[in-house]
Amino acid sequence: MSVITNIRTFACLGVGVIGSGWVVRALAQGLDVVAWDPGPGAEQQLRTNIANAWPALERIGLKPEASPARLRFAATVEECVQHADFIQESAPEREDLKLALHAQISAAAKPDAIIASSTSGLLPSDFYATAIHPERCLVGHPFNPVYLLPLVEVVGGRQTAAATVEAAMQIYAALGMRPLRVRKEVPGFIADRLLEAIWREALHLVNDGIATTGEIDDAIRFGAGIRWSFMGTFLTYTLAGGDAGMRHFMAQFGPALELPWTHLVAPQLTDALIDRVVDGTTKQLGPHTIKQLERYRDDAIISVIAAVEEAKARHGV
Repeated sequence: MSVITNIRTFACLGVGVIGSGWVVRALAQGLDVVAWDPGPGAEQQLRTNIANAWPALERIGLKPEASPARLRFAATVEECVQHADFIQESAPEREDLKLALHAQISAAAKPDAIIASSTSGLLPSDFYATAIHPERCLVGHPFNPVYLLPLVEVVGGRQTAAATVEAAMQIYAALGMRPLRVRKEVPGFIADRLLEAIWREALHLVNDGIATTGEIDDAIRFGAGIRWSFMGTFLTYTLAGGDAGMRHFMAQFGPALELPWTHLVAPQLTDALIDRVVDGTTKQLGPHTIKQLERYRDDAIISVIAAVEEAKARHGV
C-alpha cells in the first residue's frame, strides 16, 4: 500500500479543545485545514480558540505560509475529508460513535490518506473495525494544548500497516511534534495511564480531607513537576540513587512500594467529592477567565521549553 507522507491539506473532525488544538497546530505549520463539527456554534467557537492561541504561536515563530485564513469549515464529513492528505478525528470518546464516523470517513477519504484518531484510550482495532482499508488507520493521541505540547502517542491496530505507522511518525514530526510509538495496544496507552494514577491519588487526598486541590497542585508544580519537565521519572530516580545509580535507589526505596500509601482504585465520585473538587478549583481560578489562564499557560509552556533547550545546549545533553 502507499500512503502520503508530504501533506498539504489537513482535515480535522471534531473541534472541541483537542480538535481546535490540532487546527491551530496545522495552520501554524502553513497547511490548508478543513474542519467539521456538528455542534451548534462550532465554527465560531473554533475561530475564537484560534484567535486566543495565535499570539503564543507568533511568539515561537510561524511558518511563512501560516494563516488562520487557510481554515475552511465544511458542512459534511465527506466534504471535510475528500481532498485531505491527513485526517485527524477528535470526536467524543464513544466507541459506537467512532465506529460509525470512521466508516463514513474511510469511505469518503482518498485511498492514500492516513486516518488518525485523537482517542485517549480506546483501541484502534475496535473502533476501526468497519473502516475501509484499516491498514491506513491508527491513533495519534496528543496532549492539551495540542498546538504547543509536542508529545503525540502513535498506536497501530491489528490491521494497521507498518508503513502507515512510519508515515504518521514522519508527518507528526514535520508538524513539530515528538511522536512516541506505543509498542502494543493497551487501554490508556502510556502517558494517560501514568496521569490517571496521579489523578486517582489526588482525588483520594481531597476526598479524605488531607489536602485541597490547590495544595495538591502545589505539591506537583513545586516538586516533581519541575523535574519532570526535563528529566522524567526514571532518570530522576537514577540520580536519587547517587553515584550508585538506579540499582542503589531500587534497593533503598524499593521496599517502600509495599507500604500502603496508595489506594490503587479510584474513589467513588460522590456529590460531596465533586463539590470539593469544584469549590477548590474555583478558588484556584480566582478572578481569571479560562481564556486568560489559557494564555498564561501557553506563555509558561513556551518559557519552560525554551529554558530546558538552553540548558540542554549548555550541558550537551
